[in-house]
Amino acid sequence: MAKIEVVINGVSYPCRPTMGAMIRFREIANKDITQLENNFTDMCKYLYCCVASASAADGIDFNLDFMAFADTICPEDLNSWFRNLQAEINAGNEA
Repeated sequence: MAKIEVVINGVSYPCRPTMGAMIRFREIANKDITQLENNFTDMCKYLYCCVASASAADGIDFNLDFMAFADTICPEDLNSWFRNLQAEINAGNEA
């Protein structure tokens, strides 16, 4: 899997889908990842979960709560990161 990073306030964080990301999404969105809708709220929540989980797995401090995270990114960044993440998921499914 290619390395996807999210830069927040000048700091790079890893971003990748993990089981932890899916569980985090369930906890903050109150729905399963299979119910993720194509809207900014769900996409932002899932991206946050992927960053939080990958950071935890890599031992990187990630101290932003969801709203602080959302306040630091713009819709164009979200779309770009989400497209990259979706491409990685699709590439993994083809392997």
